[in-house]
This record gives sequence, structure tokens and C-alpha cells, in this order.
Amino acid sequence: MQPGNRTAKRENTRMAIKSDRWIRQQAIDHRMIVPFSEKQVCAGVISYGLSSYGYDLRVSDEFKIFTNVNSAIIDPKAFDERSFVSVQAPSVIIPPNSFALARSVEYFRIPRDVLTICVGKSTYARCGIIVNVTPFEPEWEGFVTLEISNTTPLPARIYANEGLCQILFFQSDSDDVCEVSYADRKGKYQNQQGIVLPKL
Repeated sequence: MQPGNRTAKRENTRMAIKSDRWIRQQAIDHRMIVPFSEKQVCAGVISYGLSSYGYDLRVSDEFKIFTNVNSAIIDPKAFDERSFVSVQAPSVIIPPNSFALARSVEYFRIPRDVLTICVGKSTYARCGIIVNVTPFEPEWEGFVTLEISNTTPLPARIYANEGLCQILFFQSDSDDVCEVSYADRKGKYQNQQGIVLPKL
């Protein structure tokens, strides 16, 4: 293969970010996001719904707040459920320099040629609230387990059923679809129904 051809091949296999038009079509025709809000909802709430190049998901009213009351050790190979307290409420307080798990209101079904990444919302980011979500891999589906960190020395409030983070969708070139999807390899976090704890 000539050097120029290698460059052309790389250019042809770039992943492109998807627009509101594509997200809407996938959500309506293929139930990629359920429930789906076709526009940004922002009146009196932290915004959620469809944006120009992404989707702002909502956090549900189920939370697991980490605590050191039981002096448990955080071990991803042997996770101790005494590490947190479970809370169901319209809002929740995360203690200073602490952490919580939650889940999305929306259920996602990711196409085989798509990978997503998550970025935080500026309203929470400006309050020192950091949201981390690992990528949604091709053909992953489920409710999203959300990781929320309060990086401040003060208690922080999170509002249920309002926006928490934005999901960006990247689609592979049609000639470069993955050989093995998350569903193919029977990923351990497939079909999540609630807040799912670390698994080996």
C-alpha cells in the first residue's frame, strides 16, 4: 500500500460525532434512548434532553452514598456493600470530598457502530461536582450507573430527575464496524437494571 493510501484509509475510518437529527432518529426509530426528550428541558430544572450534538441524561432518585462509618476498604475485586448507604429521595446531599453512585432515568441501546463518551454539565462542574461515566460500548444496553464526586470541602446537593451529564455519540465509518461488540463478548455490565456495583 502506498503511503498516500494509508493516509486516505485513516481518514476514511475516523469516527464522526452525531447531531441532534441522528440522535432523534435513533431514539424514535430504534429506541436508543427511553424515555426520550426531543428538546432541552430547562425551565426551573438543571437542563436535560436533546442538544445540538449530544443528549443530557437525567439522574434517577436512587443513590448510594459512600461512608466510612463501617471502616470498610474499597476493593474492586471484593466490594463491601457496607461502604455506602442507600438513599431514595428527590435530592441527596453528598458529603465533602465524598462520592456517590446513582443511575440514569433513561435506558440506552447503543448501535453496533457507535461509541459514546460522557462529559459533565457546566452547572454542576462550576460547583465542584464531577461526573464520570465510562464509554457506552457498541451494542451495550441498560440503565447507566453514574459516578458522582463532590470535590469540594462542603456538602453538595444533587437533584433527582434533572440533568446530570451529557452523552456524545460517535459513529464509525460504515466500512470499519467492530468485529466483536460488547453484546458479543457478553460484557458483565450488559442489561443493567439498577445501580450496579463493581464486578470481576
